[in-house]
Amino acid sequence: MNDARATAETAHPRPDSGNDSTTAGGNAPASSSPVTTTTTPATTGGNNDSGPLPLRHGHEHLPFVAPSSYLRPKPVSRTMSDNKNIGPLDKDQMQGLVSTSIPLPILLPTPSFTCSFIPSLAVTYTRPRLFNRLRGIREFLKVRTSYDVLPLSFRLVVLDNDLLIKKSLNILIQNGIVSAPLWDTRNSSFAGLLTSTDYINVIQYYCQYPDEIGNIDQFRLSSLRDIEKAIGVEPLETVSVHPMRPLYEACRRMLKTRARRIPLIDNDDETGREMVVSVITQYRILKFIAVNNEKYTMLLKKPLRELGLGTYTDLATATMNSSVLDVIHLMVKYNISAIPILDQDNKLLNVFEAVDVIPCIKGGAYDELSSPVGDALSRRSDDFAGIYTCSEDDRLDAIFDTIRKSRVHRLIVVDDDNHLRGIISLSDILKYVLLYGEEDDTV
Repeated sequence: MNDARATAETAHPRPDSGNDSTTAGGNAPASSSPVTTTTTPATTGGNNDSGPLPLRHGHEHLPFVAPSSYLRPKPVSRTMSDNKNIGPLDKDQMQGLVSTSIPLPILLPTPSFTCSFIPSLAVTYTRPRLFNRLRGIREFLKVRTSYDVLPLSFRLVVLDNDLLIKKSLNILIQNGIVSAPLWDTRNSSFAGLLTSTDYINVIQYYCQYPDEIGNIDQFRLSSLRDIEKAIGVEPLETVSVHPMRPLYEACRRMLKTRARRIPLIDNDDETGREMVVSVITQYRILKFIAVNNEKYTMLLKKPLRELGLGTYTDLATATMNSSVLDVIHLMVKYNISAIPILDQDNKLLNVFEAVDVIPCIKGGAYDELSSPVGDALSRRSDDFAGIYTCSEDDRLDAIFDTIRKSRVHRLIVVDDDNHLRGIISLSDILKYVLLYGEEDDTV
């Protein structure tokens, strides 16, 4: 990889990329090899504080990241053109944006006087101010393309649809990724996106049809749709977007289909055949927003408590002694991608994510799914970034600042004693940015 961000961009147990960790990008024509890996240069468009909590024996090395220093508003903000103390990823994503004239929206005037002594007026001006700031971000997304989100150089791993499922597991782990586009060599066309959800479906198939365990190792990626039908799962809609379409369009499609990543598909000018350019994730989109719209995001001062951002009721949880299979069943039941792991006092210890399933069944070890979640979490790579937490009093601008600085895929809301309060997904944040205050707020 040519990019200094190689390690961060391909670190294994992060979803979305999850990348939530995701497959990076490039061009993928048909290939006789079951795996196509391409490193492609592209024209860009755009210290964690850690403190381990006391864990039970055997789980002392599970990192826990609570970036409290990031969740404090800063008195002085930087402009986009100020590169001082900005990391390589920020510089790369800002390159080409700073010197480009972008037609930003004309915002409604905000009163220069304060109305804090008149409660009714203070409330009246809150919503227009907030809507103007969000509208500025939306207009930015409409003039930028999905291709602009890609880094300067990136890698793409494309899997042949005829590849054995068990081999695909090893390829994902070896390449430090958690998803990959699928390619139909017979039709020379894009065949969908392989994600951790597909492996969870295979596990469900194993549970429903235990006599078929001997045949699972012979299943190919092309069998995934048949597996969905066998277990009665509604097939996920295969969505994609052209790389030169507005980024706003990709965001709306992701929200509509509940997808955490979306492939960029182009057509070859000479052959007319489809071509996989890359895959972009909610994390990369929100980071792109945070890096290039700081003048808007820094003004989003409302605390999470007032925004109602996230889920705070009927939370599915587990303990370190819960089996991996039980946690997977919870994910399926509630259609979620992460389960908080708590101690006996309801205090947060860790989070089991959908991507953690991948190393659990490496080599076809389906029998090990009965092992404790704590053992499965200990298999994470050494560079796992940890869990990011916040409180209900933290503000949205601080959340964006955290996303800009760190690889965050969800935030666990806790109180001062580290008791679980709720979960904020990147989908929650993206939906708020795109739809708050809009007349048509449906996806």
